[in-house]
Amino acid sequence: MKIVFMGTPDFSVRVLKDLHEKYPVSLVVTQPDKQVGRKKIVTFSPVKIAAIELGIEVFQPVKIRNDYERILQEKPDIIITAAYGQIIPKIVLDNPQYGAINVHGSLLPLLRGGAPIQRSIKRLHNTTGITIMYMAMKMDSGDIITQRSIPILKDDTSGTLFEKLSYLGSDLLLETLPTIFEGTNKRIPQDEYLVSYAYNLKREEEVINWDQEAQLIDAHLRAFTPTPSCYTTIDDKQIKIYNTLFSLDLKEADESKANGSIVIIEKEKIGVKVRNGYIYIYEVQLSGKKRQDIKTFMNGAGRNIIIIDKVFK
Repeated sequence: MKIVFMGTPDFSVRVLKDLHEKYPVSLVVTQPDKQVGRKKIVTFSPVKIAAIELGIEVFQPVKIRNDYERILQEKPDIIITAAYGQIIPKIVLDNPQYGAINVHGSLLPLLRGGAPIQRSIKRLHNTTGITIMYMAMKMDSGDIITQRSIPILKDDTSGTLFEKLSYLGSDLLLETLPTIFEGTNKRIPQDEYLVSYAYNLKREEEVINWDQEAQLIDAHLRAFTPTPSCYTTIDDKQIKIYNTLFSLDLKEADESKANGSIVIIEKEKIGVKVRNGYIYIYEVQLSGKKRQDIKTFMNGAGRNIIIIDKVFK
């Protein structure tokens, strides 16, 4: 059995490791190395790091639609993908005996696309899950093989949900593979009337809109934590807001204050007035500085920035 695994982020690592332990992977395909930061340090994808540790050959095409011969040379019996990040050409998908399957982080046909986990939180969904599906040329449109759901908790961030779903995806994949190899698996066409999309996050979405209800702001922040995170501005200074320690206060807000106003400054938190209450902030990061708790921040640069009645933009 020759297996080609295709994936890139942390979500894919658990799937790869557990898969390789039971069904040895002969080739890993992942995104090219990136230059990160001002010093442009060459950085491997999490999947590449894991593959090297496992002793698996790594293939990193810049554009797989033009550079895929190495995969065909492998003559895989099955291709398994998990958040790879490029559209795979039809000649590759049609090549393996058992097809090409994908571990997708939503309950398809809901949330097709590259950011289903973040979008599920931002849109206030109560449930998400994993879909094991056959791959097709149209994005995330292939037949469903198996699915499993989990609840989205009120304090889940994209980080915590990514971790939960990576374990769920790994378990469900290993349960499903024997049925594929035996030819006993299901193929359930997706209902096109139920399709929704979860497109990749955009830079402009990182800005916090304080003129919303607290639940929506909280969901937005949790969806963007730990990365890419959200930010606001005050006195032309950009401040990243981290919501891993966010809490909500839905008491009636002082309507004389503008939304985004700093109305509470305490030892470990600041309170910001929003449409239907307050949001308490416990951690921030001033542009170019390290992430700090409010106490440390207010003992330093924050004392001249965070002042009652100033307004976040």
